[in-house]
Amino acid sequence: MLDRRSFIIRGTLATLAAGTIAPMAFARAATEQRFVFIIQRGAADGLGTVIPVGDPAFTAVRGAFAEDAASGAKLDNLFALHPAMSTSAELYRRRQALFVHAVASPYRDRSHFDGQNVLETGGVSAYQIRDGWLNRLLSLLPKDASRAIAVSATVPAALRGGHEVASYAPSVLPDASDDLLQRVTMLYQGDAQLHALWSEAMDTRQLAGDLADRSGREAAATGALAAQLLAPADGARIAMIETGGWDTHSAQRGRLANGLKNLDAMLAALQTGLGPSWQQTLVLVATEFGRTVVVNGTGGTDHGTGAAAMLFGGGVRGGRVVADWPGIAAGQLYEGRDLRPTSGLHDVITGALSEHFGLDAERAGAVLFPAVARRTPMSGLVA
Repeated sequence: MLDRRSFIIRGTLATLAAGTIAPMAFARAATEQRFVFIIQRGAADGLGTVIPVGDPAFTAVRGAFAEDAASGAKLDNLFALHPAMSTSAELYRRRQALFVHAVASPYRDRSHFDGQNVLETGGVSAYQIRDGWLNRLLSLLPKDASRAIAVSATVPAALRGGHEVASYAPSVLPDASDDLLQRVTMLYQGDAQLHALWSEAMDTRQLAGDLADRSGREAAATGALAAQLLAPADGARIAMIETGGWDTHSAQRGRLANGLKNLDAMLAALQTGLGPSWQQTLVLVATEFGRTVVVNGTGGTDHGTGAAAMLFGGGVRGGRVVADWPGIAAGQLYEGRDLRPTSGLHDVITGALSEHFGLDAERAGAVLFPAVARRTPMSGLVA
């Protein structure tokens, strides 16, 4: 039994260690403007990314997390950027990066699957709408004979809909996220035999190479590939990249830093690969919801509400943080635990895409987010 268990553990580890680029999805339209949507699956901590160092309650509620802001780029009198995002900080200095804080979709129940469905379909509740807002965006753009293509096992919900989308699945399995590996570790803690074998396997995996550097190279490769497909005159014009590992219930500081470093590497490669086309490119980074303000007992944060969205590109009216800041003191929190959202993510998306593609904002909002009763597209995001 021990030998069979050893085989299962080591076989599982080999599967988890298999590497590949992040899944991507592409669509083409007859326009020079390009748009990339990077989704952070798992609820990324906006308070740890765009850090409210100037909030009077920050140090007290975030504890050791406050140290991450010390070496980060100062954005304004209230916010600093996590130090892992050096390229993003440079884009901010060049006014090609803009951050929107205390933002959320209409969803409030803190389930990853439901929250991601609301984010990708543009509904106000989960599974209310069948197609995705990114697919519906294609109906607003000039048409040609090309189809969309998803480079992943399945087409992301944001790209599903009436406009045809082909798919291509890589031949190798994706690399395991830190979150998955940690959950397997916790699962085996009560089994003396399996826990020992798993610990040995993880030690071997670590000795096999610098995993953080490898994942960073894979993230950069993803950005470079996306740029290669977007840059040509007859190339893709709409792209979606899925990133994971943002569900930081424990050991958040290291895991968030690694995730942001990889995201930053992806953005750097995307910008470099696009070359002059970067001036016609808009990149949106968003997550399904944020995380709790207070750190939990395992050095992590739990599912929250308000988050941070990020916009990058040559045409972004950047160099600023857009936020109607609600504060993070105990009496200012949503349901006593979360960053209170003061802006709608659908308003950010509608406003940015309308300005980027030269669309009528009212019509765009009705197409992208038909279930939203009141729409106030955020303006002044893109030149």
